[in-house]
Amino acid sequence: AVAELAVRPDRITSTFAKERKSCCPLHSNFGELCPRLVGLMWERRADEQLAWERCTINSSMAPSLLCQKSEENRSMERNVPIRWGFIGCGQATELKMLPAFSELSDAEIVAVMSRNGLRARAFAERHDIPHWYADAQNLVTDPSVDAVYIATPPSTHAIFSIMALKAGKAVYVEKPLATSYADCLRINHISAEVRRPCFVAYYRRYLPYFDKVRQLLAEGTIGKVLSAQIRFSVPPRDLDYRSTDLPWRLQPDIAGGGYFYDLAPHQLDLLQQLFGPIVEATGYTANRGGLYPTEDTVSAAFRFADGMPASGTWCFVAHESVKEDRILLIGDRGQISFSVFTYAPIHVQCETGDRHLEVENPEHVQIPLLREIMGHLQEHIVCTCDSVSATPTNWVIDRILGKI
Repeated sequence: AVAELAVRPDRITSTFAKERKSCCPLHSNFGELCPRLVGLMWERRADEQLAWERCTINSSMAPSLLCQKSEENRSMERNVPIRWGFIGCGQATELKMLPAFSELSDAEIVAVMSRNGLRARAFAERHDIPHWYADAQNLVTDPSVDAVYIATPPSTHAIFSIMALKAGKAVYVEKPLATSYADCLRINHISAEVRRPCFVAYYRRYLPYFDKVRQLLAEGTIGKVLSAQIRFSVPPRDLDYRSTDLPWRLQPDIAGGGYFYDLAPHQLDLLQQLFGPIVEATGYTANRGGLYPTEDTVSAAFRFADGMPASGTWCFVAHESVKEDRILLIGDRGQISFSVFTYAPIHVQCETGDRHLEVENPEHVQIPLLREIMGHLQEHIVCTCDSVSATPTNWVIDRILGKI
């Protein structure tokens, strides 16, 4: 029981949410089975939105969850810079994360690791990073590193996250958290056991664009939301035609699945932030284009804890003319549609009229979440974008793909 600290959305019911009880997603008697571990409470807030609310079964554990201090380790305190080590130094790290970290005055990049030592050394030299490694164990045990950012393919997320956590480091890992729901459970267990936080890169939760969607719903712009639909279609990329040299995102043993496993997590995570946990999910997959072995088309149906139904369709071999990136929320007084990846104007149709709302996001979209994480490590705030809150999305994806 202790080893399976995580969220089982299929066992969280609206009864728990309405009665505001803390519960174990795996066991109905959580308080007796594992009283020292952290649970989740679904709470109906004043604005009638169902949102994540962190709580602890044993309140004496809370301070150490922020950051456990020791005489041997440098404590992460208010206004003290956090020293980061990067595992993975590909293009995404160099072009997206480094510029974002550079805007944080209290963050320092002190180490980088790649299995290719020459690449790690070149990366470090280009960006004046003092330490570089070809072995992740050397980076996570470096005493000058306070926290570890993991930007490697998903198949290594669990390995590196657990390695860093056991070394006493805070972790920030790219999404999805892991390539299976089972690995998410392992990460959650270790995080709770060593009392170190593991954050996950669902940065869209903190962007102004999606804050606007949340605001429109809270204001009752479209009334009671009755259903939600995800529609996503894109044409194949040039790399998809290389049958003998496919990108890692199309190799299930590395990515967990195909493009669905890479892109759908952001969409499903956002919907659960808006409407609470998905408690039932099923799906159908197919390979319609024949370009690669894994699925290229997915259809799914799912249900939230309050009974609201939803559906989704994803096609990664569509024609250019039918490209679509859309989530549609249908209410009893109108509807809202918005995108997840292109940030197209939010389209509102309701009794007061038809309008398109443009919302500007920061240049580096990871910054709002990074600031939350830094505030957590410096003990200003509690950042809830952690591995426990990310686990339901892996559960839903694995259910849709028939992996569990």
